[in-house]
Amino acid sequence: MSSEHMQIGEVAARTELSLRTIRHYEETGLVIPSARSQGGFRLYTESDVARLMVIRRMKPLGFTLDQMRDLLEATDRLDSGEKLAADEREALLERVRGYEQDAAEQVEKLRTQLARAEEFAATLRARLTRVPAL
Repeated sequence: MSSEHMQIGEVAARTELSLRTIRHYEETGLVIPSARSQGGFRLYTESDVARLMVIRRMKPLGFTLDQMRDLLEATDRLDSGEKLAADEREALLERVRGYEQDAAEQVEKLRTQLARAEEFAATLRARLTRVPAL
């Protein structure tokens, strides 16, 4: 096996995703292993790992599988090296910009939730320090 291909266990370790999750993304067509070993094992490349990392980053922000697929299709097309017509390139960039804006909005919401959670934890700590000793 060449060093540029990884089996699913190594990919799981590198992406911190479970084998089950990686297989699910394969079944839904988000990530297709680049090759198979003679024994039939899935083989992944750095490009496959990069796709999984995009998916892993999108999931906690509430993006759906269809949105993940749409973004990956747009970035695949932009990164394909093909000469794109100006209007197609601009439409693809606009799709990516839309996801960037959605991600930024979700990050702000998460910052607010985190600040509230930290305030709550601080009030509990303060309450515990005020408990009189017996």
